[in-house]
Amino acid sequence: MADLFGNALAYEELRGASVLGSRGSDEHQGAVLAGPRVETASLQPEESTMSAEVKTLYERLGGYDAITAVANDLLPRLQTDPQLGRFWAHRGEDGVAREKQLLIDFLCAGAGGPVYYRGRDMALCHRGMRISESDWSVFLGHAAATLAKFRVPEAEQREVVSFVQSLKGEIVE
Repeated sequence: MADLFGNALAYEELRGASVLGSRGSDEHQGAVLAGPRVETASLQPEESTMSAEVKTLYERLGGYDAITAVANDLLPRLQTDPQLGRFWAHRGEDGVAREKQLLIDFLCAGAGGPVYYRGRDMALCHRGMRISESDWSVFLGHAAATLAKFRVPEAEQREVVSFVQSLKGEIVE
């Protein structure tokens, strides 16, 4: 997790903000996160030496539209799963749509994209849901199937899984 969010944590600490911390009221908590950085060499026309070009996980995944496509594939998998479907039972369309947008924003921000996540922190929004180890394993299976469907490269899959696994303690009861 330190590798994934190290730059954002340092930046946010300098600004005096807390990552995944309160941003005003009890209703909303937000985050400004930056994804891991990967250095690639590029030659500037006016330079004779190589300089580092930094790409976030957000950029390497394909940006907002690609992350939205992943969310659009993942959520129906979870909602129709016999074990996990109970978490969406008796939910209105508007609430589910809002949840999907929050997921997209969270993933984009977590991957280093130019998006602010304005939802609650993971511990607060999953508190009392009784998400078990078994539920977590089923979720991971669906997440892996979604990443495979979109042919996400191995390195990026590992980073996504590492990020998701870093949240387990805040989600699983």
